[in-house]
Amino acid sequence: MYAIVDIETTGGHASANGITEIAICIHNGKKVIERYSTLVNPRREIPIYISALTGITNDMVQNAPPFEDVAHDIYHLLNNKTFVAHNVNFDYSFVRYHLAAAGYELQCNKLCTVRLGRKIMPGLPSYSLGKLCRHLGIENESRHRAAGDAEATSILFSMLLAKDNGNHIPLALKQNSKEQVLPANLPKKDVEALPPSPGVYYFHDQKGKVIYVGKAKNLKKRVCSHFTGNNPGVQRQEFLRNIHNITFQTCGTELVAFVLEAVEIKRLWPKYNRSLKRFEHAYSLYAFEDQRGYLRLAVDKHRKMTGAIYSCNTLFEGRSIVMKLIDTFQLCPKLCFIQNNTSACTGVNLGSCACEGHESVEDYNQRVSLAIDELNKALPTFAIRDAGRNDEEHSCLLIEKGKFYGMGYISHYFNADSLDQLKNHLTPYPGNDYIRNMVDNYAVKFPDRKMVFAV
Repeated sequence: MYAIVDIETTGGHASANGITEIAICIHNGKKVIERYSTLVNPRREIPIYISALTGITNDMVQNAPPFEDVAHDIYHLLNNKTFVAHNVNFDYSFVRYHLAAAGYELQCNKLCTVRLGRKIMPGLPSYSLGKLCRHLGIENESRHRAAGDAEATSILFSMLLAKDNGNHIPLALKQNSKEQVLPANLPKKDVEALPPSPGVYYFHDQKGKVIYVGKAKNLKKRVCSHFTGNNPGVQRQEFLRNIHNITFQTCGTELVAFVLEAVEIKRLWPKYNRSLKRFEHAYSLYAFEDQRGYLRLAVDKHRKMTGAIYSCNTLFEGRSIVMKLIDTFQLCPKLCFIQNNTSACTGVNLGSCACEGHESVEDYNQRVSLAIDELNKALPTFAIRDAGRNDEEHSCLLIEKGKFYGMGYISHYFNADSLDQLKNHLTPYPGNDYIRNMVDNYAVKFPDRKMVFAV
C-alpha cells in the first residue's frame, strides 16, 4: 500500500516552520482507495509570499486544528505504508518532524516521483509537478494546494506504475537500494561511480557550479552519509534540493585529501562550505627599512601579496619569535616594536643602541639580516612520501622553509637527489597554517615517511 502525500507549509524547513495543509491519498497499486485532507493551524504567521503562492491565508487556518490534534489520524494513515511524494525528502522531513513533536515515530519506505519520473519517463524537459502534469495531460485545478497536488501525484504515480517496464519501483524499494535516500535530482549513477578510496568530492548544482567540496577516507561511504537521516534544518533541505551531480578526485592518502579539500574550498568558494573558507594567516613578521635606513622587524596583521618573513595564527606567537631574535642577536626592542613606550631603551645595548643613533646603520642591519637568515634556516624543509593512487606511484607533499609548497605524485622508483629535482614533479598550491600544521603533525606521527632536505 502507498500513501501519496502533499503538504503546504509556512517555509522551506521543518525545524522552524509549520504545516498549513496536508493531503493523503491511499493507493493500493491500482487506484486511490481513500483520501484525507485538512487545513492545519501552524501557530505562526503565514508569510505573504506563501499565501500568494498557495492561496492559504492566516484567516483560513485560524480555526483549523493544530497538527498535534490530527497527528493520530495522520500517523495511522501513513504507518506501514510506502510514503510517496514529489520530491519526497521535503514532505517526509516535515511530516516526520511534526509527528515526532506530537509523540509519534514515523519509519517507512519512501518513493520519490521526481526520481521515478526521470527513470521511467526519461528525456522530458522538466520534472517539476506542474510541467509534468501539463506534458502528461493530468488536470490539476488546485495547484499548490495539498489536495490538488496529492491527487495529481496519485495520477502520475499510477502512470509510473503502468509504464515501469524496468522494475524501477520494486528496485527502489529494496532494502539495500539508495533510491529512497538520494536527493531528488541526483542520478544514482553518480553515487555508483564513487570508489571506496580516499579523495575529494564535489557537489554541483543544476548549472554545474560546485556548491560543496568535501574530503573522504572512503569516497562512496562519505558521500552516502550526507543523505542518511532526516535532518529538518534549512541548510540541509536546501542543500539536498540543489545537488544535481557529483564529481570527484581520488587521492593517494587521506592526508592528500585533507590538503586538497582546503585548497579547493579556497579556490572555488562553494556556497555550502562553512569551515576552512575564512581560514587565513592572522599575523605575519615583516622587515622594512625606516627613514634613517635601519632595518626594522614588526609583527602585524597578515596582508596578502606582501613579502612576509613568517606567518602565524596569533600575535603572541609572532612577538615570541621576535623576542627570541632580540635576545639572540642583540636587536633593539624599540626598532622591533616590542617596546612601544617613550622610556629609555631596555635593550642590551643601553646607551649605545641603534634607536638612539649610537650604532651605525651597517652594523645594526647586518645583525638583523643574520637574525632573518637564522629564522629561515630554522624553518623546516621536508617532504612526506606516502601511498599513491596505485602501486606504481607515491604521493608526495612538500614543506619548504616552514611553508607548504605543493604536492603531487611521483614514480614508485623516483629518488629525489635535490629539492629542485623534486619540485619539478610537484604542483605548487597556496598554503596556510592549517595545511602546514596538518603536514607537520603527520610527519611527527609517521617519521618514517618524512624526507628531510638541506637548504
